[in-house]
Amino acid sequence: MAEPTAAEPEAPDEGVLRRILREARSIAIVGLSAEWHRPSNFAANYMQQHGYRILPVNPRYAGGQILGVPCVARLEDLAEPVDIVDVFRRTEDVGPIADSAIALGARCLWQQIGVVNTEAAARARAAGLATVMNRCVKIEHARLFGGLHWAGVNTGVISARRSAAT
Repeated sequence: MAEPTAAEPEAPDEGVLRRILREARSIAIVGLSAEWHRPSNFAANYMQQHGYRILPVNPRYAGGQILGVPCVARLEDLAEPVDIVDVFRRTEDVGPIADSAIALGARCLWQQIGVVNTEAAARARAAGLATVMNRCVKIEHARLFGGLHWAGVNTGVISARRSAAT
């Protein structure tokens, strides 16, 4: 079998993804935006609504709050344990984040869609962390635990039924 390329990273099987998401309670989201329409905020809000403790990490908002939670500038500034380090940063920025996740004792380094740093993932795996690349934590949670429908979100708003007015 050929080695996965940066364009096609090795994908963990569904059992591994289920285990990661079922066992995790806290997610440090590096690059979490306070702007509601940004993908990082949408994913964090969804995960928070599903019982995960979201730990915002973004120097731009450090000292403030995102989704009602204090934001820190760096992973090293977190005052509590982290299960998943979810990276919403450029691929070239992942190396130091992976090193911080290892030092923090995180259990998983998760690189969001479009983020694929195989060297950082290899270091994290060597340190005992599970790794996921080029996947969205929100999409995977929804897909594996029943919140994903054709529109991508189970909002209950979209329906094939005609309204009584038509």
